[in-house]
Amino acid sequence: MTNRPTRILLADDHALVRRGVRLILDNEPDLTVVAEAADGAEAVAAVRSVGRDAGGARGDGGGAGDGIDLAVLDIAMPRKTGLQAARELARLRPAPRVLFLTMYDNEQYFFEALKVGASGYVLKSVADRDLVQACRAAMRDEPFVYPGALGTLVRHYLDRVRNGGALPERAITDREEEVLKLVAEGHTSREIAELLVISAKTVERHRSNMLQKLGLKDRLELTRYAIRVGLIEP
Repeated sequence: MTNRPTRILLADDHALVRRGVRLILDNEPDLTVVAEAADGAEAVAAVRSVGRDAGGARGDGGGAGDGIDLAVLDIAMPRKTGLQAARELARLRPAPRVLFLTMYDNEQYFFEALKVGASGYVLKSVADRDLVQACRAAMRDEPFVYPGALGTLVRHYLDRVRNGGALPERAITDREEEVLKLVAEGHTSREIAELLVISAKTVERHRSNMLQKLGLKDRLELTRYAIRVGLIEP
C-alpha cells in the first residue's frame, strides 16, 4: 500500500468556483484534483475515462489504483444534476465516493444526497473551513455534514414524525427526471432522444407520464416544477 494523495474529480458548472475549490484541495498534501467537469454528464464520463486509463482500479485512501477516489459534485448543474450523476457513479464498479458541495441549505436535497449514497454534504459558503475535513472523512468511510445543519435536520425530522409524515419521496423515476431536466433546459424531443439514446416517441411517453403523475398541464408547468425541485436554476 502506498501513501499517494486521494484523487479527486471536481464538478461544478462555474469555472471560478472550480478554480477556488481546486486551490483549497491542491494545497493539501493528501488531496489532489485530477479531473474537472462542468456538468453531471461530464463528471460521469470523466470518472469512466480515468478509470479506464487506470485499469479500473480505485485506491481506498492510499491504494495502488489511479482511478478517481472521490467525486466532489455541485447539485445544480446543466444536462445532469449532481444527484443524477451520483446515481450513475454508484453503479460503477468500483465506484468513487461522493461528496456534495452546494449552495443549498435544504432538507430535501440533503435527504436526496443520503439516498444516492453521498458521504457528505458541504455548503459552498464554508468550503474553506469544512471541505478538506469532509474529503478526509469520506475517505475514512465516515459521514460528514456541515455542523450548522445538524440541529435543523433533526428538528425538521422530529416535526415530520410528530405530524405523522414520512421523508419526502420522489414523484418520478430516474429516467423521467433526466427527461424533465432536458425539457426544462429547452431541448426538443428529438434532441433529448439523441442525448439519452432513446426514441423521440419514448421521450413523448415520459413527458406524458410526468404530466399525469404531477398533475401538470404543459411544458411551462414542467419547467416551473423543475426549477422548484432544483433540477435547473431559475
